[in-house]
Amino acid sequence: MPHWRRNLCPSSCHLKESIMKRMSFATAAILGMLAAASPALAEGGKLPRIISLTGHGEVRSAPDLAYVTSGVVSQGATAAEALAANTQAMNDLFAALKSSGIEDRDIQTSNFSVQPRYDFQNGQAPKLMGYDVTNNVTVTLRKIEGLGPLLDKLVQNGSNQISGISFDVAKPQDAMDEARKLATADATRKAKVYAAAMGIELGPVMQVSEGSAAQPPMPMVRGAMMKADMAAAAPVPVAAGEQTIAVDVNVIWEIK
Repeated sequence: MPHWRRNLCPSSCHLKESIMKRMSFATAAILGMLAAASPALAEGGKLPRIISLTGHGEVRSAPDLAYVTSGVVSQGATAAEALAANTQAMNDLFAALKSSGIEDRDIQTSNFSVQPRYDFQNGQAPKLMGYDVTNNVTVTLRKIEGLGPLLDKLVQNGSNQISGISFDVAKPQDAMDEARKLATADATRKAKVYAAAMGIELGPVMQVSEGSAAQPPMPMVRGAMMKADMAAAAPVPVAAGEQTIAVDVNVIWEIK
């Protein structure tokens, strides 16, 4: 006669057993990932002691590029009237740029807008007074010694808005490399100071990474709407100054 044994373990026992198995698998997986991520630890050794420092390097370089944003704001009773006046003025401006030796590749339209102009009176509905058309171009000047004469010529040929002048270095690679050397030397100097202060000895370099250093703002001249009588003003004095090219380098050493 078969003998039946009654299962005395409630369903909660099976649930507990299942959870324990899952936790065991999860623990094994985590240990496996830690071993893969830390070869030194997986081999039975200790994690290497390290020291990490950031070095900063700066090089100043004379700019050889200038950017000028200039244009014309025209007004008219209708949008078509304002646009016609603006188109004529911009054609004169383009001709002036070409006669100054500016190539087509160095002239780029940077803003164009047509906007209604209203007169606002207290307590009354705004009254349409006409339209404003704005057309701006950004010019790249590759011989910055000609910047002052170019500004004069722009104003003399219809430009009534210069919204910005900025400077740059056309080929900054050499200056960047010099800044990298200075940043690396700065990080090494700091590491040696800390090592001496703590009585430790620097080992081999384990990692080098370059960060983006905050660049000082480029020298810039801001302008606004100009009147026609500025055409007879004295030549515009412009100073390009120098550009600061900066690099940050993070270096990690092993401690012996």
